[in-house]
Amino acid sequence: MTVTYTAEVATCTGLGCFLHLLGRWRGSIYKLVWRDLLIYLVCYYTLNLIYRLALNEGQQLVFESVVDYCKEYSTLIPLSFVLGFYVNIVMQRWWNQYTAIPRPDSLAVFVSSTVHGQDERGRVMRRTIMRYACLSVSMVFTMISPRVKKRFPTLGHFVEAGLLQPGEKEIMDDLNSKFPKHSKHWLPLVWAASIVTGARKEGRVRDDFAVKTMLDEINKFRSQCGTLLTYDTMSIPLVYTQVVTLAVYTYFVTTLMGHQWIKESKSTVDIYFPVFTTLQFFFYVGWLKVAETLINPFGDDDDDFEVNWMIDRNLQMSYLIVDEMHHDHPELIRDQYWDEVFPFELPYTLASEPFREQHPLPSTANIKVKRDESDLFIPSSLKIDEIQYDDLHSPINFTAKPASLRRSGSSKLSLGRSVSDGMHRVNTVAGRLKRMFSTKDESENKDKENYAGSMAELAQSNQSLHIKPPRPGSMRIADQVIEEVDEQTTITQQKKAEPPHPSVIGLFGPPPPSQPVPVPTTSASPFEFPVIQRPQISKSAPTHETPREMDFIDNISIGSVDADGSDDEFTRLKNLREQERRSR
Repeated sequence: MTVTYTAEVATCTGLGCFLHLLGRWRGSIYKLVWRDLLIYLVCYYTLNLIYRLALNEGQQLVFESVVDYCKEYSTLIPLSFVLGFYVNIVMQRWWNQYTAIPRPDSLAVFVSSTVHGQDERGRVMRRTIMRYACLSVSMVFTMISPRVKKRFPTLGHFVEAGLLQPGEKEIMDDLNSKFPKHSKHWLPLVWAASIVTGARKEGRVRDDFAVKTMLDEINKFRSQCGTLLTYDTMSIPLVYTQVVTLAVYTYFVTTLMGHQWIKESKSTVDIYFPVFTTLQFFFYVGWLKVAETLINPFGDDDDDFEVNWMIDRNLQMSYLIVDEMHHDHPELIRDQYWDEVFPFELPYTLASEPFREQHPLPSTANIKVKRDESDLFIPSSLKIDEIQYDDLHSPINFTAKPASLRRSGSSKLSLGRSVSDGMHRVNTVAGRLKRMFSTKDESENKDKENYAGSMAELAQSNQSLHIKPPRPGSMRIADQVIEEVDEQTTITQQKKAEPPHPSVIGLFGPPPPSQPVPVPTTSASPFEFPVIQRPQISKSAPTHETPREMDFIDNISIGSVDADGSDDEFTRLKNLREQERRSR
């Protein structure tokens, strides 16, 4: 069983809490090292007595030369590096094996909350699912732990313990006879999954999501069992373990000669006892013994896991959750702080009063900013000082000035963003005017005519806004505010390919449905097709129909002009939208 000392190191006072642990024997380093240390000291004193009592002067000189050689070259063994790295790997492996041990608590909670039914069959289903889970992990323990194997050497012992039924044992024996090489620890979990799906068919599980939750937990349980078997099968490579073991024992074999006291030694303390040699052996060999103990935590060492206790605990907790506590909870009543919503502070006892703690503060809680340094700093904003528009194809330029040069009464366009001089604007008002009043496929003369007409319309619309008309050949827009839908998007968006032929629908969208057009009540309605008598002639002969007869249907158009010369509804809406756009 693991030796725990957590309660003794909860508080460090005085000279430290670890000093209280040095007197323990069970699970201590003394218990692991004392035999090796005794053998080492016996060998050390044997060589020391031979040197001082049994050898003559010539033989002593040879002995001293061997001592000098071992003392000089024993430092070439990288003992600290090799042993430290190995122990680090073993410690990580030890903790990972503990976290991989499957526990049926989560599965028991899911089974208890999703498999309904207070009758005997519902109770049998819940208990059987959990019994199969406990049986599966117990079978895994028998394959990796010697102490569990001694407790359950055969499947018959599981039957006597109540984890397995006689009929289930016969199925496993038959399967083992057919496939003897593979472990059958997964078979109880397959049976548990079948019970879950059967409960769903019987209506004891209300939805498929609950079935999926239980099946996922069963698969997770099976995966953890497989992980334990993987740790048991795949050990740390043997060559690494051999290197560490040879490094430790070879080093201390050389110290038996290299740390001997000889006549030329300056210190006389080692004549009686090798103090630092003993400490060195104690620490390095103790380090190696730690790795030997923790490399397989399912054995019989003092610090190995309590797997037998885990088997009992798993079955007890599983039955308690799915049977004793199934759909049972205390009465729902108001808590003590119902009216207060939440307590300001829970009470303390007299013994815990000295340990009253304050709310922890963040690391910047004591940083204060001075009053004169807390004012917001507003950078200079972009200001359109002048927009010069020489022709329809020139860009719009911007000029940025500091905020201090602005005037409150200025009507020039200012933006809250700094932009470099000479920046080209895309999709602006001038760009809209250019695309509306010019086309790429027309000739230069037609462009000039359209430009003149558009300038006249622009001057007419500017009169309502009190804007001076531009000079011929150049457009100057200044001292007025240009309102746009989204100024930031207009400045920062990338230039897109312009349509070759812009239209009203492309710019403003389709118009709303027009009012119904009154149908004239004349005797010769254009929608009444007269019957024309045609002579019966050959199909190959040319016809002599008049143009009026041939183009009669094509002349019917919604966008045509009435007889009185007035425009139709579509043209009127188009002109109205153009006027609204120019006014904006």
